[in-house]
This record gives sequence, C-alpha cells and structure tokens, in this order.
Amino acid sequence: QVQLVESGGGQVQAGDSLRLSCAASGRTSSRYVMGWFRRAPGKEREFVAAIRSSGGSPNYADSVKGRFTISADEFKNTVYLQMNSLKPEDTAVYYCAARRGSYYTINGDDYDSWGQGTQVTVSS
Repeated sequence: QVQLVESGGGQVQAGDSLRLSCAASGRTSSRYVMGWFRRAPGKEREFVAAIRSSGGSPNYADSVKGRFTISADEFKNTVYLQMNSLKPEDTAVYYCAARRGSYYTINGDDYDSWGQGTQVTVSS
C-alpha cells in the first residue's frame, strides 16, 4: 500500500493562492492515479482533481476548473495541487488519495490509499 503525506495547508484570504503537496512512498504499481479530495464541515467528501501516471489530461471538478491545477513530479514521487483565486467555499480538509490503474474516478471509495489531510481555510 502507498503511504501519503500531505502538506501546505493554511489560512489565507479570499483571492490568495496555496500549493498543497502530497509525498508518496511505498508505491509498487507502475500505473496509478493520484487524486485530491476535500471535506468541508458538515458536507460530504468531494472530488477535486486527479492525475494519472500514464499521462493525458488531468481531471477536475467543475467547481475548481480554471483555478486549481494538479501536477506530479515523478522523480520526487510528489503530487501538487496549486490553488489560485481561493474562495471561502474552498475551506475544507484536503486529502490526497491514490489508486492502482489508470482509470479516472471521482468516487473516493475507488481509491486504495489516503493521506491524513491538511486544513485549508479561506476567509472573506
């Protein structure tokens, strides 16, 4: 199983930017998908973005398209989530997740490994 550790969360003002990082270790599969999810207080877990090792375009939730960018540094085994133009509704705990294979899915239950989460708070 893959171990995932997120970092980079914090408290910012609306319109600011943050970059989250997810360091992966222990990966054994050559083909995988890395995703970001979030859970806001009192709400269900929500898919944010995903990227796959085999290439191709990343996948984004409509709510973050044009503002968030997911990328991966294969050498560092790290996935990033660049978040620009942050809004108060982006406030949530952000989780990194990994799944074997190359199929995109927005269902968190399809992911095999999860990080502990990092808090992002956006004030107006």
